[in-house]
Amino acid sequence: MPSIAGYVKKAEKQGKRFAQVVLESQAADLESTPEALLAKMRQALTVMEESAKEGEDPSLRSASGLTGGAAAKVMARARAGESLCGEFFGKAVARALAVSECNACMGRIVAAPTAGSCGILPAALLTVMEEKGLPEEGAVMGLFTAAGVGMVIASNATVSGAQGGCQAEVGSASAMAAAAVVEMMGGTPQMCADACAIALKNVLGLVCDPVAGLVEVPCVKRNAMGVVNALAAAEIALAGVSSAIPADEVIVAMKKVGNVMPGILRETAEGGLADTPTGRRIAEAFLRGGSQAASE
Repeated sequence: MPSIAGYVKKAEKQGKRFAQVVLESQAADLESTPEALLAKMRQALTVMEESAKEGEDPSLRSASGLTGGAAAKVMARARAGESLCGEFFGKAVARALAVSECNACMGRIVAAPTAGSCGILPAALLTVMEEKGLPEEGAVMGLFTAAGVGMVIASNATVSGAQGGCQAEVGSASAMAAAAVVEMMGGTPQMCADACAIALKNVLGLVCDPVAGLVEVPCVKRNAMGVVNALAAAEIALAGVSSAIPADEVIVAMKKVGNVMPGILRETAEGGLADTPTGRRIAEAFLRGGSQAASE
């Protein structure tokens, strides 16, 4: 089984970046070349950029009417210099919403690692790249770090909300994004591992409770929370603060938490916010009239 510690050990031994080790490992496993994989990852980054832009459309609305337009409002506030925590923060939150709303409106996205958590990684990478003036290549290599983390989580735990709750989706995406940001900012392989661990620890136990069974409420706004979590974890790790619990142990802990989580809290739309009076009303209205759900 792949492990975060294994990647770190190999990177440190060879004097390489975390992303470089992942890239070379994938090239060998897939019998491809680093150049070919880099080209594919650049294409993924392009799709992320396009989906973030599409999601900013203020007229965008999902078929259910439950989501759309939120990203435009948050981005406008950020660009006007009104964001509570600064433009960087506002843009990151807006982009996480944008990609998630693009997904809810059947737009083209990159599942990172899932459609329900698709906004976190793009928002983190695109915002860091723009605000820190980093080249595209830095974001591409960040994606390889994220991919390495995602593969370890998928192999040793799960990225499925139905299997592990939202901690497995938004939590995994946050861990991937946190490690990727550290990579982009020149952090060490161990810092990437610490960022991954911190981000995932922060959301252990997060349930998956989609209202009406749609990947909209509360999923879209959880993506905004996820990118903030990722950036906070990256900031902590880049300051040289380590995680008391190693990343691989946090991943196993997440799996164990998911295993004991009640079924009603794992994507069944039977518990949590889906089971509130308003959640049930929205579900009933959606079943009756589709897009009328949001207005009734």
